[in-house]
Amino acid sequence: MTTVLITGASAGLGAAFARAFAAKGAGLVLVARDKERLESVARDLGREFGTAAEVLPADLLDPQDCAAVAARLADRVRPVDILVNNAGFGLPAPFPYSPVEDEERMLDLLVKVPLRLTHAVLPGLRERRRGAVVNVSSVAGLLPTGTYGAAKAWVTAFSESLRVDMEPYGVRVLAVVPGFTRTEFQERAGMDVSALREGVWLEPQAVADRALRDLALRRPLSITGRRYRAYALAVRHLPRAFVARKMARKRHAPAEG
Repeated sequence: MTTVLITGASAGLGAAFARAFAAKGAGLVLVARDKERLESVARDLGREFGTAAEVLPADLLDPQDCAAVAARLADRVRPVDILVNNAGFGLPAPFPYSPVEDEERMLDLLVKVPLRLTHAVLPGLRERRRGAVVNVSSVAGLLPTGTYGAAKAWVTAFSESLRVDMEPYGVRVLAVVPGFTRTEFQERAGMDVSALREGVWLEPQAVADRALRDLALRRPLSITGRRYRAYALAVRHLPRAFVARKMARKRHAPAEG
């Protein structure tokens, strides 16, 4: 049985990934801070799919907890075949209006934690010459959109580079690049998204299901929805200086008004 470890698995995209893999008969290791919510997800998946789900509560910003998850990924006796780096959060204010401590915590969770967990799982995947790493990035990483976007740009670039390095070992690497998705992310970040049109929103299960299809097809990126695929294609051809000016005006317009 394939075993999949998913971070941020208690809700949103993480829970959607858990459901998508459970539907394919995979065993799960569910990681998040909230033990009760993780256990609820595990029970629901067990009832619906008969899935064996191991619950591993951890605050990935706590060094000891992160080390425990890394140790689970490196366990040769209970091997993990697929790692889904999904945990993350955003901040409501642009840099430098958020406390620098919050900026550092966000950078640690979006960059340092996936780096460490990927480093822990790869030796086993290389030895077995199979498996995958799925990194949840964002369309925010395609444009100059503050420190969150910068961190997600790193996730995408890291994934694309790692994919090339791991290809000779049969290990797949996929960057998932979702747009606005109906999860708790915006509420937890204190973001006002009331002005967004209905058509821009994605459902988390659609994002996860598309990611699994793209993973099976060995694609480097997974982008859900024609709108966002067209958006990604367009921004790759726009002058970066022009895009940066546009995004800066958009970010600062509310404060100037």
